[in-house]
Amino acid sequence: MTKLSALTLSLAMAGLVHTANVNAAVDEHTYANLNDVITTHLHLDLDVDFDDKQLEGFVEHTLDWQNSQATTLVLDTRDLEIDKVMYQGKSGNWHIAKFDLAKRDDVKGAKLTIHFKEQAKKARIYYNSLPVASGLQWLTPQQTASKSHPFMYSQSQAIHARSWIPVQDTPAMRVTYSARVQTPKDVRAVMSADNTGAFIKDGDYWFDMPQAIPPYLIAIGAGNLEYKEMSHQTAIFAEPQILDASVAEFNDTQAMIDKTNAMYGEYAWGRYDLLMLPPSFPFGGMENPRLSFITPTVVAGDKSLVNLIAHELAHSWSGNLVTNATWEDLWLNEGFTSYVENRIMEEVFGRDRAVMEQALDAASLRAQLKTIAAPDTRMNLELNGRDPDDAFSSVPYTKGQLFLIYLEEKFGRDRFDKFVKTYFNTFSFKSLTTDEFVAYLDKNLLQQYPGIVSLEKAKEWIYEPGLPSDAPNPTSDAFEKVDALTQAWLKDEKTLADLPTDAWTVHEWLHFINNLPRDLAIERMEALDKAFQLTQSTNAERAFAWYMLAVGNGYQAIYPDLEKHLVSIGRRKLIVNLYKSLINNGKRDWAYRVYQQARPGYHPLAQGTIDALFE
Repeated sequence: MTKLSALTLSLAMAGLVHTANVNAAVDEHTYANLNDVITTHLHLDLDVDFDDKQLEGFVEHTLDWQNSQATTLVLDTRDLEIDKVMYQGKSGNWHIAKFDLAKRDDVKGAKLTIHFKEQAKKARIYYNSLPVASGLQWLTPQQTASKSHPFMYSQSQAIHARSWIPVQDTPAMRVTYSARVQTPKDVRAVMSADNTGAFIKDGDYWFDMPQAIPPYLIAIGAGNLEYKEMSHQTAIFAEPQILDASVAEFNDTQAMIDKTNAMYGEYAWGRYDLLMLPPSFPFGGMENPRLSFITPTVVAGDKSLVNLIAHELAHSWSGNLVTNATWEDLWLNEGFTSYVENRIMEEVFGRDRAVMEQALDAASLRAQLKTIAAPDTRMNLELNGRDPDDAFSSVPYTKGQLFLIYLEEKFGRDRFDKFVKTYFNTFSFKSLTTDEFVAYLDKNLLQQYPGIVSLEKAKEWIYEPGLPSDAPNPTSDAFEKVDALTQAWLKDEKTLADLPTDAWTVHEWLHFINNLPRDLAIERMEALDKAFQLTQSTNAERAFAWYMLAVGNGYQAIYPDLEKHLVSIGRRKLIVNLYKSLINNGKRDWAYRVYQQARPGYHPLAQGTIDALFE
């Protein structure tokens, strides 16, 4: 085990790594017996085995006993092989511990119960992951950009950390961690930690994460990675083929940090680096602290999609610093983050762009609300045993954001900014439930300025389905101009050459395409495609919008390029709805053939989602 760094010691003295005060919320998605014992620190010692597609080694838990009578530790696992368990007793000696690995539950995995003869100081579990681990993806060299080295990366949110670490897998608790990771000598490993130990590529890497984080933020990646700084605080890890383009795309990241510091308090995590992942990454980004994981689909060449970086950065305050205690409280992470993201975009790129992004997201939410069961349109979800991955929709993100915009509009930005900054400070390095937030909101905002927003109105937003009748409906002057031009073209009052598309942002393009008639004549589809080469668009968001319109309208010319699109990327946002639309529009057989070709390159999370569409 590595020695504690000076930063660790200073944070400990400041109370930032104290983890015994765990939120008592009941998380139905963990087996962990937190009322008896809490892990305060993890040490990982793992070999990355690309041949067998497994992580192999041990994890060591430092334990803080909450119940003086307890001698049992219960951990979450999923598809792990457990070799043996050792524990360190009060004398300092190590002993063999008995353990039971229960039958696998489809959602929660297998409960690992470890029995000690006394209250252990530390427990060490020797294990290996399996190739089917839901939180890991293993890529062959041919599935990467460089085509020369294999690649592995993790995706632990929501409850996938247990598929590669035996752990108390709940956001209700927090741990510090350290790690030693061994790889082939020409492969660089990185983690959601201090990555200075990864600067020298030698196959033997040491990491330290001195701030306490929930287990879903423990992350690892390994591949043909190079490193390039963007500023004194930010850098990119990426395969060589995309490194320079990523640096050029995201070199406003430092400005984003500086603006957010001014609004909501100092960034608490030291460095903020980005790991560019292969196209198979199932999400836009993942807010792993100190090292956000980013999809290459946002490298558009014109910074048009960098709001995703703002989103992952915003998580450094909302989500990583202040965390939802259960996955039913996901909106506390994502709603606040979407709000802060948009404020960052306004500060760095201007109010007009921020409002366009609000309007696009609000329109997408209103469309999705029509397709979601009413109970799942509540901000505070009731999962009732379902997989917490089901919690991810536009609701926690955009409905949560609109609620905070509503409060800002009602109380004024100055008052609301003060509230949000104090909220982040009050709950920093802690987890909380929706009910705890409501109590804090009532005391520190609603009652502070009475007669503006009632507690009942706040509860309507949070606990009731759908959107309140007085919910904000962001609109953009730019979009109104696009709408007028669209109608003029549809009425043959203007030609496509008359449209000022050279000056359009990606937001205006998306609004234009998304609001075209869903039964647009093929002749008009052909004219659009010829004028703007939409089928060959290199902007992933614009291509997605066009393909969705074309599939629904039966425009056949897209299919060769659509096949390449579906095979080349694995971001769920950009593929799942396309498969749904293909199935619903008479292209099931074609979609299934393409999926069989694309599936090996998709992440297990994307595979699971799309497999279900073809059942």
